[in-house]
Amino acid sequence: MIRGMFKTAFVVTAVLGSSPVVDQPAAPAPQNMPAPPAPAMKTVTFEGACDASGAVVQGQWMFTVADDEDNVIRVYDGKSGGGPVRTVDLSAALKLPAGKKRPPETDIEAATEISPLSFWLTSHGRKSSGKVDPNRFRFFATRTLEDGTTRLEGKPYTRLLDELLAAPQLKSFGLASAATRAPKEEGGLNIEGMTAMQDGKSILIGFRNPIPQGKALTVVLLNPTELLQGKKARLGPARLLDLGGLGIRAISWWRGQYLFIGGPISGHGGSRLFTWDGGAGEPRAVEGADFTGLNPEAFVTFEDKEEILVLSDDGSSLIDGVECKRLPEVAKKRFRGVWLRLPGKK
Repeated sequence: MIRGMFKTAFVVTAVLGSSPVVDQPAAPAPQNMPAPPAPAMKTVTFEGACDASGAVVQGQWMFTVADDEDNVIRVYDGKSGGGPVRTVDLSAALKLPAGKKRPPETDIEAATEISPLSFWLTSHGRKSSGKVDPNRFRFFATRTLEDGTTRLEGKPYTRLLDELLAAPQLKSFGLASAATRAPKEEGGLNIEGMTAMQDGKSILIGFRNPIPQGKALTVVLLNPTELLQGKKARLGPARLLDLGGLGIRAISWWRGQYLFIGGPISGHGGSRLFTWDGGAGEPRAVEGADFTGLNPEAFVTFEDKEEILVLSDDGSSLIDGVECKRLPEVAKKRFRGVWLRLPGKK
């Protein structure tokens, strides 16, 4: 059983106030209550890429991150920032067709670790133009060896979208219709979050779009390692979570709780940070986590550190008047990370 997370037929109604009502005067409302302290934040800049998406912990202060504009994963020092320590282009291993200038992008949007493997998930949505691109239907894993080299593990899995559309627990959410639309169109399909769950075997997948009933959609993948051998995906419970009308940009399991970045489907508007214990209740917003000027899209969560690292997709940020993602000079490209201490964590 997965830590009791979905064990009650997905009923989200919380039972409140179970003690008897006592007829007594109401306590006066507190006056001038101080606002909760804002989380401490420190910004680090990373060079050589713009569109940070999924990321996994690589070691002491180190992490590996994908860029959704290419098929390269890069290893960075999360403490000092700067350029990548190592880069690995996965295009050949993923057997992508040759392009005019480079292989087509797979649109990697999410990552998680089930040791000793790192798992990577593409958006499984259409191109921004609305055209189908089969290269965007990939679920795969990498293994990093003791000498620091990284290789693909098994074979990329390309049938996950078909199985999501066929899953009876997802039928009521309109994914078949969503899959015919552009990813940032109202009611389109776009997957941007996943994390290994507490059992260390299953993965929780989160959708940025669609947002059925104004809630974020999640579903459990029960057998991620078997997909690398070509076995059919087994999908577990689906659940809607209330993120205040936002979709899921990133998920991480950290220190006994889930962390979510909630963001709008279009990319226009603010993002928020949420925590969730995985039970029957809803996620709670982390007050004071201000992402103004950032486009948060990935977590790096070290279990032995008090802060989490939130990565910003800065592909649309202007550098010398040009969008970062369109810069021809790789040396000028950069994205930001924010070290964040959550309230109550010491």
